[in-house]
Amino acid sequence: MRIGIVCYPTFGGSGVVATELGMALAEKGHIVHFITYDQPVRLRAHPNVFYHEVRVSDYPLFDYQPYELVLTSKLVDVAKFAGLDLLHVHYAIPHASAAWMAQRILEAQGIHLPFITTLHGTDITLVGRDPSFEPVITFSMEHSDAVTAVSESLKRDTYEHFPLKREIQVIPNFICIDQYAHRPDPALRKRYAPNGEKLLVHVSNFRPVKRVDDVVLMFKKLRELLPVRLLFIGDGPDRQRIEAACRSSACTKDVEFIGKMTRPEDVVANCDLFVLPSESESFGLAALEAMACGVPVVSSNTGGLPEVNKHGVSGLLNDVGDVETMTANAFKILSDQATHERFRKGAFEEAKRFDLNVILPRYEALYDQVRSSVVA
Repeated sequence: MRIGIVCYPTFGGSGVVATELGMALAEKGHIVHFITYDQPVRLRAHPNVFYHEVRVSDYPLFDYQPYELVLTSKLVDVAKFAGLDLLHVHYAIPHASAAWMAQRILEAQGIHLPFITTLHGTDITLVGRDPSFEPVITFSMEHSDAVTAVSESLKRDTYEHFPLKREIQVIPNFICIDQYAHRPDPALRKRYAPNGEKLLVHVSNFRPVKRVDDVVLMFKKLRELLPVRLLFIGDGPDRQRIEAACRSSACTKDVEFIGKMTRPEDVVANCDLFVLPSESESFGLAALEAMACGVPVVSSNTGGLPEVNKHGVSGLLNDVGDVETMTANAFKILSDQATHERFRKGAFEEAKRFDLNVILPRYEALYDQVRSSVVA
């Protein structure tokens, strides 16, 4: 099958999942064409993988460059000359509407190209709730040949915020368990915890929705009970403020900011606890990646997180903003070796539910279903 994948090429969850999906499809023998404005950060060389850059010219006439229109034209071009069988667009804005316009243009030329829209979270729960986007997003979803969401929570949110009448199929995010499983590096561990401290880690895009301040508050309370250090991986709007606050406090020597990493699991696998206190989380891919490393998770109980982080098995859940409970949960997991080991094993076992070998066949079945309905 020849599949076109449209995604954002950044470190965000939607781009990571879309890229890893494409790479897995290529390994299965499918021909995959990535179409986006920059090379996805997780994209690797493979004979079945092709990358098409969407270049927007800088015309003085435009205050804002018409990316959606240029993307549409590129989709038409790739579909025609690469002979695509279908498009899979990740993140509704503006990919779904561009796919629909491309479909209409190709239809006029006697070519039918079905497209699938996968919803990832903020395209529905944040950006998509802007009234100026709602009619276009609703229309694009209604006219997609199939729509998927990465969690039951996101599916419910979509029906709540949009007057959608069509079916949404839940296909969760995934990881390749073999790439994560138990790869601790004693030298790296020694680098970050020189005196045998417990290691906490948070990975995110440092946006307000991640509530990174709660991570710091919890860490300050926990270090009064245990010798701990905290690692931050990622970057974003709140990083500078958080970093400045840590530097000016007594905990500065025990906090380290690593920045963006293409393979954060190399560090996460050496940590003892993953912390994710998000206000909203459609799935929680970062938590799943930690679990695949055998690292327990203390997270909020919002959105799709309870579908990933099973309370009492892979970690512990708490209400959004409840730093006291989050601290108590962290202490419960870290203060007793047997308890910590039980949660480590539980995290790894729960992560297996989302292994690539479990999820990929569901996407392939959906592709076949969509193509069959077009032929019929």
